[in-house]
Parts: sequence; structure tokens; C-alpha cells
Amino acid sequence: MDATFYQFIFGEFGDPNCSLMDTFYENSSLLMHFDGLYCNGTTDEIGTCWPRSNTGRMVERPCPEYINGVKYNTTRSAYRQCMDNGTWADKSNYSSCEPILEEKRKYPLHYKIALIINYLGHCISVGALVVAFILFLCLRSIRCLRNIIHWNLITTFILRNVMWFLLQLIDHNVHESNEPWCRLITTIYNYFVVTNFFWMFVEGCYLHTAIVMTYSTDKLKKWVFLFIGWCIPCPIIVAWAIGKLYNENEQCWFGKEPGKYIDYIYQGPVILVLLINFVFLFNIVRILMTKLRASTTSETIQYRKAVKATLVLLPLLGITYMLFFVNPGEDDISQIVFIYFNSFLQSFQGFFVSVFYCFLNGEVRSAARKRLHRWQDNHALRVHVARAMSIPTSPTRISFHSIKQTTAV
Repeated sequence: MDATFYQFIFGEFGDPNCSLMDTFYENSSLLMHFDGLYCNGTTDEIGTCWPRSNTGRMVERPCPEYINGVKYNTTRSAYRQCMDNGTWADKSNYSSCEPILEEKRKYPLHYKIALIINYLGHCISVGALVVAFILFLCLRSIRCLRNIIHWNLITTFILRNVMWFLLQLIDHNVHESNEPWCRLITTIYNYFVVTNFFWMFVEGCYLHTAIVMTYSTDKLKKWVFLFIGWCIPCPIIVAWAIGKLYNENEQCWFGKEPGKYIDYIYQGPVILVLLINFVFLFNIVRILMTKLRASTTSETIQYRKAVKATLVLLPLLGITYMLFFVNPGEDDISQIVFIYFNSFLQSFQGFFVSVFYCFLNGEVRSAARKRLHRWQDNHALRVHVARAMSIPTSPTRISFHSIKQTTAV
């Protein structure tokens, strides 16, 4: 009779204290023998009890019912190796444990529709962002610092959305095998996520400096913003990748292992950026309201302009992401609204940014209109020249042509 029998007994009647289990093993020495070295009973960081076991064995225990407040499937098993030197492996293997996502089982149709919205939103966003990128690239007459910042923000949205599509193409088997190229894709995706938020922070810095601090934007240096947007995220992602490699090196580094918080290495700065942008937005709207009150317009028009300015700034500064920090209540309506609202806003944000800050940008529209008129004029001139060059001017040629027509008649 071995330890597996006792593990089964204790598994059926609850998970007792590990010291109590060890005492049970000692008192049952007539029935079960531990030859040589063995691993003592212990409890890991999750709270799972690993009973005394012979060395060189892979011990199996049922997955805990709850991990960090999330309900898990207890019919699956976690594993831990009892090493040859009589010590437990530093890390328990919970990769087979699956969370029970009740809301997904409860709303399967809504999650399918939300997934379609996600794909549709990312496709539309990528299309609009690429057009906006080309416009900023071709219209050199509007290359001021403000529009260069918009251009870089649009670039990060394109790269982020493209990497999102690549992540969706990763097969589940590849995800489980933790291939190096799969981990690389996740790392690149997270880098573009962080750069995306840092360029939102740059947008907030520029607007706050220009509107609230009334500082001349001509004195602002472009290289400072480029450094903030593209360079600062690099050490953050490198630190995150090192943490994943040595602590959570599984499942293509996508998602969290129970009890680990490595993802907060990059999520922490992102949350901080959003909070700072929220402060920027508050100050910007406050100054706009003050200036509008000083004008002669009616109060209704003042508030309408302030609300419009706020709504326009929301996608630019990434404030919409703050709406999803906390999941709503347990009632069905709140959950369903959250599912659709989250999918729509997060997938269409790139589209909103391209519309507000490129297609509706007065400078961009004016420059594009002038370029179009110039192209039409050049095209019309080329047509006129081509027609003029094709008209026969030789009298002999004209006479021969007339004779030929007359003969034909």
C-alpha cells in the first residue's frame, strides 16, 4: 500500500492539515514504508497540501477549488516532483488546472457576438489607420509637432492591431508547447501595447502643456517625445520578459499563472499613464470651461462645446480603458452590457482616433484638398498637352486625310 491510497482517502474527506497527514503516515508505518530519503508533507503558496512521498516521484493532487478568488475545476490535477535529495521542487505545476468561467458558459451567444465585433472592429480600425498613416506620410506641409505626435500614435495602433491578429492565429497546441517564436510574438505585442499607451501619454503632455500651462509649443523638442513614446517601454518589456522567463515560462507568456503577478511589470506603468492622462483631461476641460464662460455665448452652447471637447479627447488620451478596470456586478444585464461595451470600444478605438485626428482634422483636410486640386490641374494640363500633340498640323496630311474621307464616301 503506497501514498496514493492515503491521498485518495484524504481527497475524499477534505484537505487536512499537512502536519496531521504526516502524523497519519508515521502512525501507519506498519502499512506503508518510506525507504531512505523522502519529502516531508508541506503546503505551497496556493495552499495545496503535498503529503509525504518517496523521492523520485511525481505527486498528484486535485486542483484547488479556488485560486485567488477564481473557481477552478477540481476534477483535474496539479503535480509536484519529489526530488532525489528528499526536497520538493520549488514550483508546483498547475498548468492542467482550468478556471470555471461561469459567465462564458452563461452567455455563450453573447461572447460569440462579442468576438465577431472584436474582429470587425480591428479590421475597420486597421483600414482607417492605414489610410490616416498614408495621409500623414504624404502631406508634408502639415509636419508640425502636434501632427507628428498624432502620426506616431496612429503607427502604434496599426502595429498593435496587426500583432493582435497574429496572436489570434496561434494554435492552442503551440500555445501549450510554449514555442520560442510564440513567446516572441507575445513580447512584441505587449511592447506595442505599452508604446501605444505611452504615445497617449505624449498626447496628454502636449495638450496639457499647450492649454493648461500656456507654454509655447515651439520650444518643445521632438526627440523628447520620441524617446518617451518608443524608448521608455523597452526596459519595461525587457524586465517583464525576464520575469516571465524565470517565473512563468509557459503558455507563450500569455496570461497569468495563479498566484503570480509578473504582468504588472508592464501593466503598472500603463495604469499610471492612464491615471496621469485622467488628471490632464480634468485640467484641460477645466480650462476650456473657464474660457467658454468668459465668452459671450449662452450657457447651453458653452456646456455643449465642453462636452464635445471632452468626448473628442477621450479616445486620444486612452481614458476609455479606465472604464474596464473593474468588472460590473453579477446581474445579467450588467454583464452583457460590459461584454459588448468592452468589445466595441477597445476594438474600434483605432478607428475613432483616425477619424477625429486625421479625417476630421482641418489641417489634414485642407492640405489633402489642395493636393487633390493640384493633382487634378496637373492631370488636366497633361490631357490638354496630349490632345494638342495628337492634332495633325501638316496641310499635306490634312488634304490627304480629307481626300481619303471623300473617296470613302
